[in-house]
Amino acid sequence: MAAAVAAVLAAPPTLAVDIDYPHLFGTAETRSDNLKPFTKWTGVLGRIHADRARDGGACTPAGTPRCRIQEWHAFLDTLAGKPKREQVEAVNRYMNRHAYIEDLPNYGVADYWATPREFLSKDGDCEDYAIAKYMSLRQLGFAESRLRLVVLQDLNLNVAHAVLVVYLDGKAWLLDNQIKQVIDTEKVRHYRPLFSINERSWWLHKRVEPQVAGGAQSTPAPTASGPSSAR
Repeated sequence: MAAAVAAVLAAPPTLAVDIDYPHLFGTAETRSDNLKPFTKWTGVLGRIHADRARDGGACTPAGTPRCRIQEWHAFLDTLAGKPKREQVEAVNRYMNRHAYIEDLPNYGVADYWATPREFLSKDGDCEDYAIAKYMSLRQLGFAESRLRLVVLQDLNLNVAHAVLVVYLDGKAWLLDNQIKQVIDTEKVRHYRPLFSINERSWWLHKRVEPQVAGGAQSTPAPTASGPSSAR
């Protein structure tokens, strides 16, 4: 997670035309279509493509990665044709059943972004939940423009965190491994987004300071320290 945040600071975005979606958690957004600095994200997208080529065939013995993928696809098939909000809630519940486990004991490295195949077999940490939900909704027909993986600072826990946001019915909906329900991001006050990303673009997020009488800005709240771990 720290490497992903460092990539943002090292590569400020260039302006691009954007869709008029609600800005996340009250921040100002600047969009770029240059995904080259985000090697964790582009790397996992490439591995997901490679996984698709090897996940066919018989599911034996039960419980192998191939079986988990087929169970996932069968679950997604049950959602075909259902209302989009129902699909979002079902995917969130399905992935949140998995156990949280940090990357170091799971993969032997401090920061690893897992494919759905890996997550369904080995569980994972916050960005792994978000990636699996993202790919689930993509398979259900959601456009990438309506989905963003968001890396943010949890101001309550003072740690980096990752979630999925879905734009639907004029709102930005939060899918979070720490929250059971899908909720409107406007109801969340303890998250400060750093950047968000999908397959096409990424967005840098900056706080918008509230205005006080006379047009002066209010005194900013103390900022959280840099990310040390993620949940």
